[in-house]
Amino acid sequence: MSISICSFNVNSIRARIELIQRWLTEKRSIDILCFQEIKCTSDQFPIETFEALGYHCAINGEKRFNGVAICSKYPITSVKTTFGIEVLDRQKRLIEAKIGDSVILNCYIPRGDLEGEERHSYKMAFYDALTDYTRHLLSEHEKVILLGDFNVALTDRDVYDVSHFEGEVGFLPSEKEKLLALIDVGLEDCLRKEYPDEQIFTWWDYRTAGIWRNEGMRIDYIFASQPLCQHLESIEVDLWTRKRRTPTPSDHAPLIASFKVF
Repeated sequence: MSISICSFNVNSIRARIELIQRWLTEKRSIDILCFQEIKCTSDQFPIETFEALGYHCAINGEKRFNGVAICSKYPITSVKTTFGIEVLDRQKRLIEAKIGDSVILNCYIPRGDLEGEERHSYKMAFYDALTDYTRHLLSEHEKVILLGDFNVALTDRDVYDVSHFEGEVGFLPSEKEKLLALIDVGLEDCLRKEYPDEQIFTWWDYRTAGIWRNEGMRIDYIFASQPLCQHLESIEVDLWTRKRRTPTPSDHAPLIASFKVF
């Protein structure tokens, strides 16, 4: 039996709930949904909609900004929303849950800014703390999934035009270095395991209508520990929710992986 898991920056769960509900009922079934940028407090999350579809939900919400959630058709046996590390707890950007034998850490990394700016320093510090925490997590658990919006395009294959993104936030050498350091603690990039050389994107700028020309970036990832990644069956970006005019889409598309063992 395969289990599917999805990472999806929804850019406001309440603005996107009709679209998500239609996607889940008309297009495909997903076992575990991991949302970023839900932009609501935990009590404002539309939990009734997901419960009606058979999901258990864990939420770490924040008014107007940020916020993450995990909705699972399988029981969630433990949830963590604070980590005892100031830079990770400053905003609602992380939620950890155990489902079956696997631990899922759902992340919304700060967007940052150009080097020398305060928001860039925050992003770098967040990455450092997340790397240390993930290393600890991998030392305690064999099956770990780290996923979400990491706000970094790692290689030239992860942007449609290198010259367009050179020197821009999300493609800075310092950001790539931090993301590589995170992966190097013992994770595998699931999409690159299946598609080592292809240009595949997860985000397209609203302002340029880039989705219609596939002018995007890959900034959403599903990483897995090696014992779990070896059971990866498939991974894809589902464009159904992105190539819409109504209901209004997010600027991201869902990234979905299926595992034979979870």
